Amino acid sequence: MSISKLPLSLRFYGTSPWEMEVLFSLLHNLFNVQEDPSADQDEDFTTMMDITFPLEFNEVFFKQFGALRWDKLKGIIKEMKRRRGGGKSLRVYIRFSGKPDIIFMIDLDDRHSFDTAIDKIDFVLELLPYQLDPKKIPKEITKVSYQFDDIIGRWNISADAEDRTYGFVENEWKVT
Repeated sequence: MSISKLPLSLRFYGTSPWEMEVLFSLLHNLFNVQEDPSADQDEDFTTMMDITFPLEFNEVFFKQFGALRWDKLKGIIKEMKRRRGGGKSLRVYIRFSGKPDIIFMIDLDDRHSFDTAIDKIDFVLELLPYQLDPKKIPKEITKVSYQFDDIIGRWNISADAEDRTYGFVENEWKVT
């Protein structure tokens, strides 16, 4: 009896065949990778990669995906930035399906800041019980976004719902 793999979406443009082969080989053992090389191109960035995991961002994800595989994925993304240099050369989205969906967006110009952002994604896991506490998070929020602030060196969270934008300030969600 074979177990079907969950679908993982991989959208991209401006990547090399080598980069895509390495990513695909890393991901296809666990997921049914659905590639979309015709993603809409943003004229500000030469390369974009958008990975949507069909799993929630939590400890279970890291157990299923594996620490070694996660470190390899981060290494591939950092190598993509190194190969392209500074400036607006690479934008990366790492998405997780859940309640709410979680999106990490990295598009920093400076390579060191970019690498730091990639490395610090893991630390957000420890904040989730506070930031996504069902008693605190507004019910209409279905998606939260994290953007890395390279000045203070941490991930900032925000969420859009209907006609409102929320920020997580002083341990609570507030309309911004």
